[in-house]
Amino acid sequence: MNLIETFQNLVAQVPELVQPLIVALAGAVPFIEGEGAASIGIIGGIHPVVAAIAGIVGNFLCVLVLVLASSGARQAIVQRNRSRQLVAAGGDAAAIETPEAASPRKQKFQNALERYGVPGVSLLGPLLLPTQFTATMLAATGVSKTRILFWQGLAIVAWTTLLTIIVGGAVHVIA
Repeated sequence: MNLIETFQNLVAQVPELVQPLIVALAGAVPFIEGEGAASIGIIGGIHPVVAAIAGIVGNFLCVLVLVLASSGARQAIVQRNRSRQLVAAGGDAAAIETPEAASPRKQKFQNALERYGVPGVSLLGPLLLPTQFTATMLAATGVSKTRILFWQGLAIVAWTTLLTIIVGGAVHVIA
C-alpha cells in the first residue's frame, strides 16, 4: 500500500470532523501537496471545497514553517560568514573576498530565478519540484519571506483549485 492509498483509507475510517485534518496533513507532504491532498480528500468522499481548503492550509502551513526556518538559517550563516571574513581581513571591509562559484544545480536554479523571477519560479515550480523545496531554495537565495509566501501561496491556491475542479468534475461524472 502506498502513501496516497494510506491517506485515502485513513480519510474513510475517521469521523467527518477529522477528515479535513487528514487532508491538511497530506497537504504538508512534499510531492502530495495541496492539489494531491485535495484529490485524496475528494476521492475519499469529502466535499471538494472542504478538501481544497484543507489541502491548501496544510501545504501553506508547511511552506510557511520552512520559509521562516530557512530564512533565519540563511541570515545567521551570512552574518557569521561576514563576521569571520571581517576578522580575517583585519577589520578592513574592502578586503573581504567574494564567494566561490555555485554548484551546477544551484546555478540552474539561479538562472531560472533570474529568467522567470519569483512569480514564475513559484507558479511553474510545482511542475518540477514540490513547493516546499522551491520555497526553501528561494529563501536560501535571499528573497524576502513576504515575497516568497505571497507567490507560493498564490501558486498553492491556483494549482489546488485547478486539480480540485478536474478531480471533482471527474468524480461527479463517474458518480
